[in-house]
Amino acid sequence: MADFLLVHGSCHGAWCWRDLIPALQERGHTVRAINMPSHGSDVTPIAEVTLESCRDAVLAASTPDTLIVGHSWGGYPISAAAEHDPKAMRGLIYLCAYVPISGLSMVEMRKRAKRQPLLQAVVKSDDGLSFTIDPEHVPALFYHDCPADRVLYAQPRLCPQAIKPQSTPLIMTERYQSVPKSYIRCADDRTIPPEYQEEMTADWPPERVHVMNSSHSPFFADPQGLARLLTRIEGQF
Repeated sequence: MADFLLVHGSCHGAWCWRDLIPALQERGHTVRAINMPSHGSDVTPIAEVTLESCRDAVLAASTPDTLIVGHSWGGYPISAAAEHDPKAMRGLIYLCAYVPISGLSMVEMRKRAKRQPLLQAVVKSDDGLSFTIDPEHVPALFYHDCPADRVLYAQPRLCPQAIKPQSTPLIMTERYQSVPKSYIRCADDRTIPPEYQEEMTADWPPERVHVMNSSHSPFFADPQGLARLLTRIEGQF
């Protein structure tokens, strides 16, 4: 059995893992979910959020026995954590997440995709420090295959996302490379194009890349299926 740490993506919070946590616990795992700075119950002002503070939030919650699951933008802080202290975790699992290229920010990584489905829905704050997602676009982008009650639960909990940590380049070395990793590609993702997820993992060992026929939010669309897959992946570490 594993110790899982769940790290959410843009505009979300620890709340988004509501249905996955019990599904993993039923399988004998220990599970924790954290809020990134300025998300959920964390009261950090958006102007003070950095990639380093997001990294440190991950490291503060991890142990050498922890498998860290990063969703979407969460791929960046978990990668930064692995680079900073590769012994602080057992391994990384990217859930339809950005896999950094050394020297690039998440914003630069996103721009490398041939399709940009999210751009039409991004609403930047007047001060330029954060963005939100146009509520009219949220269901189609994030939750198109999720039960209606879960969409109703999720949508009012979305919050502004600080831009600075996502526009900060991440340098990675052999420290990051030394940490075991797996990837879950979501084949019906309408936020990060599935073909771009495939591109980001093109040079990974095939046994380390897994596929779910899901939207960008498998934790709501199919929490039991995601729990089964994470349990199977845990055996690879």
